[in-house]
Amino acid sequence: MDRKEMCKAMGKLIAKAWADAKFKAKLTADPASVLRAEGFAIPEGMRIDVFENTDERMYLVIPKRPDELSEEELDIAAAGGQNDGFSWCCY
Repeated sequence: MDRKEMCKAMGKLIAKAWADAKFKAKLTADPASVLRAEGFAIPEGMRIDVFENTDERMYLVIPKRPDELSEEELDIAAAGGQNDGFSWCCY
């Protein structure tokens, strides 16, 4: 799954969690299993923490720096990280 596909899949996952309280509870309790069931490749032993922003608290996640970025991806990041409506958080 490339970055654009990953962003789209994550957007759908978040929308599903917003719409379905039971799904959100499962995602929060056992994120690796739920992500695998949704088609994400999650390595065995990978620890995944789920946080939800609130009116009083926002979480800033600094992603692992990619080994390589194409010139286009560098341009996107330098311009504020927007690409086809997807956030820089997918990089």
